[in-house]
Amino acid sequence: MGFDYYNILKVSKNASEDDVKRSYKKLAMKWHPDKNAVNTKEAEAKFKQISEAYDVLSDPQKRQIYELYGEEGLKAGLHPPPSSKQRGFKFSPRDAEDIFEEFFGGFDVRQGKSSGGGGTLKKAAAMETKLPCTLEELYKGSRRKMKISRVVLDDFGKPGTIEEVLAINIKPGWKKGTKITFPEKGNHEPNAAPGDLIFVVDEKSHPIFKRDGNDLIVNQKILLLDALTGKTINITTLDGRDLPITVSDIVKPGQEMVIENEGMPISKEPTKCGKLRIKFDIKFPSRLTTEQKTELRRVLGRTTE
Repeated sequence: MGFDYYNILKVSKNASEDDVKRSYKKLAMKWHPDKNAVNTKEAEAKFKQISEAYDVLSDPQKRQIYELYGEEGLKAGLHPPPSSKQRGFKFSPRDAEDIFEEFFGGFDVRQGKSSGGGGTLKKAAAMETKLPCTLEELYKGSRRKMKISRVVLDDFGKPGTIEEVLAINIKPGWKKGTKITFPEKGNHEPNAAPGDLIFVVDEKSHPIFKRDGNDLIVNQKILLLDALTGKTINITTLDGRDLPITVSDIVKPGQEMVIENEGMPISKEPTKCGKLRIKFDIKFPSRLTTEQKTELRRVLGRTTE
């Protein structure tokens, strides 16, 4: 059974030339192989069918023969148009890309822009949405699934809303403001290539750590006695490790200890990490007895500084 060119182009049998052109334009953009990297073979077949249907229905002579004898009769070349005195008619299909070029000129289907004077389609505005991430996710990396809704156009240009789930692989070390782009997953607009969908990383605040570029900052309280005599403190890292740190030198107010390679991963240098900066907050006693003061004077008075 032959092709139903009207059904392929989604037009009625009394469609005008403008109706045929308008429908071809939408369907050709949708099924062009360069826009369908995943299902290329299916797209190529549909693109050729759409182009062939347009070639026939936009040509009065071919359309007349098709309506009388169908696709098989048209291609057999046995039936001339009733008004023609020719004995036969030879069907010569046009190249699908040539037809597309007539409509869109140097239009780059994948980028949604024209490289020549003939392309008139613009790209719809991009959609941006925040992607809130915990510091743990940005430290270890994670895989997130995001449910989105967007406006698409059907074959007749009528808008409708669809929902879709997209997977995002969050890489260790990504920072606030990092953008993840899904080409043509944004809204559709009439006479425009689909817009992009852009997720923008937004970093959630953390109860213990604060990020400063590739470094992590943690405030550590320490008793005055420990600041003077030393202590081993334990910090639980963002990936759940127990990190023991020995404080052996006297800690002064406002002092900061730096631990190399225990900060955030550096996304562009996977084997490297920033620093862990420990800011000490010395807790002084609220009161001292007379005896304690005397003893402190006795002990500390021996120092030369």
